[in-house]
Amino acid sequence: MRVVTTFADREEFEKAHVRLDAHGVPFEMVSPDPGYRLVGVPALVTEAEGRVALTPRGAAEVISAGWVEYRPARIAVPEAEPPFYDEDVFGEARIMVLAPCVADATKIRLIAHLTGDLTGVFPYLNAEMKEACYNARGPTFTFMDAYRMVSMYARRIAVAKADEIVDGWRTLEMIRRRVNETWARRAHIEPCYEMRQKPPALEIFKRLPGTNCRACGEATCLAFAVRVHAGEAEVSRCQPVFGGEYGHLREALLEVCQAVAGRGTREDNGRRHRTRTERHAEATGFSPAHD
Repeated sequence: MRVVTTFADREEFEKAHVRLDAHGVPFEMVSPDPGYRLVGVPALVTEAEGRVALTPRGAAEVISAGWVEYRPARIAVPEAEPPFYDEDVFGEARIMVLAPCVADATKIRLIAHLTGDLTGVFPYLNAEMKEACYNARGPTFTFMDAYRMVSMYARRIAVAKADEIVDGWRTLEMIRRRVNETWARRAHIEPCYEMRQKPPALEIFKRLPGTNCRACGEATCLAFAVRVHAGEAEVSRCQPVFGGEYGHLREALLEVCQAVAGRGTREDNGRRHRTRTERHAEATGFSPAHD
């Protein structure tokens, strides 16, 4: 099976490129240039042996965002340069987490860090995107891009159900443009702080283990998802996720619950585990330690 990864910066990409060459491991490059170059770093596609070559024991580690099954892009990277903005509140984006989507195994999930700060633009986006969910307490701004769920925070963006890496870049570039174009028109927009809609309870259910174990006190995982969605239950009551064998679902579940109503667990609300790629980016000055 071929797999793909990307990186927090081009230096790490170059390190990976050199190492695979040195080991004689075949690989392909998927480039975001030029159209998506402000929201992506080149990705590498290789077989399992390539993944092993990038994480050998006793050698300097190449820090990647994670690995997912490779799927050919359905769309082409635009050949035109991306637009620039006089007041750029988005900045640049880099994917720090790349993982299979727990809600749909045929899709991917990603988390990107930003050099800009989106806090100020959220009320203006909320005024124009009637289908979105704005939570000023987070602050978070969540909307559906077709079947993709996008959760925006002050300085990071989580995308669930992206088709593949190029589709992930497309989504980030679409957000970059919409954010900056809205910000440029803010003098003509009445900001809105109302929370109109929430992602459906089904999005929470898809990120639960589906064991119907009843440890949460509900008869089924679906019933528990409905209670969490309504603000009547803490998501941390899901013992298989927060204390059992389904811990790998934790991050995705917290993302969607925070998007619903600023809810994580009392322990995790406002904080989240950071991957090695995210810590590397913070150490090199790309992104902040907190939203």
